[in-house]
Amino acid sequence: MDNDQDVARNGEPADLVLEGGGVKGIGLVGAVSALFDKGYRFGDQGRIAGTSAGAVVGSLVAAGMTVPRMAEVMRELDYRRFRDGGPFGPVSRGVSLVTRMGLYKGRYLHRWVTEQLESCGVRTFGDLRLDDPGSALSREHGYKLVVVVSDVTSGHMARLPWDYWRYGLEADEQLVADAVCASAAIPFFFRPVHLKLPEDGQVAVCTDGGMLSNFPINIFDRPRGERPRWPTFGVKLSGKPPAGRWHANWAPVNGPLSLAKALVTTMANAHDRLYVDDPAVGARTIFVDTMGVKATDFSIGAGLRLELYERGRAAAAEFLADWDLEAYLDEYR
Repeated sequence: MDNDQDVARNGEPADLVLEGGGVKGIGLVGAVSALFDKGYRFGDQGRIAGTSAGAVVGSLVAAGMTVPRMAEVMRELDYRRFRDGGPFGPVSRGVSLVTRMGLYKGRYLHRWVTEQLESCGVRTFGDLRLDDPGSALSREHGYKLVVVVSDVTSGHMARLPWDYWRYGLEADEQLVADAVCASAAIPFFFRPVHLKLPEDGQVAVCTDGGMLSNFPINIFDRPRGERPRWPTFGVKLSGKPPAGRWHANWAPVNGPLSLAKALVTTMANAHDRLYVDDPAVGARTIFVDTMGVKATDFSIGAGLRLELYERGRAAAAEFLADWDLEAYLDEYR
């Protein structure tokens, strides 16, 4: 076992929340690496939650993949293969969009996630049960990983595996890769994932969790007034927002198309921005400047991937240099 993994298992538990961001997810791995170096451990007692790329990276952390191996597989991943359309190029993608609600099949992503998890001995959520005798969690919450998914047929944010019971499904039997790929199913880009309800045969259509919460930082929080057993760290794939006045350059509007884009962006981010603007959230969040890289830039080169990874490591190291749990609790809890 790698030295940093040994340190982490002998260190302090913490919960971890990872933001979505497509190909920028390598920045999350860099931040996780620095947290492990500091001696924090996740997936033993501490839990991991994530959306989209955060769900992908979070699933690998929860499965027990070592940080060096995680960095290796993320750097070597050929993101271009995610664009798995049919053999006839634009025609195939157009047909797929109209008939299957997504330009790309998403099969390569599912196969890749499945292979990585199985290499760690993980297939279903039953393999990710928590082993924490001191926990007061209910059975449906007793998992190392929580994946955020948007159920557009019911209009709910599904927290999987916690909410599988709402569909009449046994959580322990569900494939982790199915939930992760549903969380990463960017609308109209990837085909949505369907959950067939066993009781009445209806189908729930699930897509990118980022539509409802790309950064579910409060998912593990105890009720106000109750002291947490350990910290919850968030990793966000953007620079820290400036304090004070708001600026009109977040989603510039100069015509109908840019207005439509700004509307969608604002609606998708409204839930999370309420939390990010809270000083208590900012105080436990690692902000990784991803240099304007787009989530769907699947042609990203090796040099830029390495830069994102190093930026994640540097951001986490800088954050941890000043982190003090007792000071945080005194001020905010």
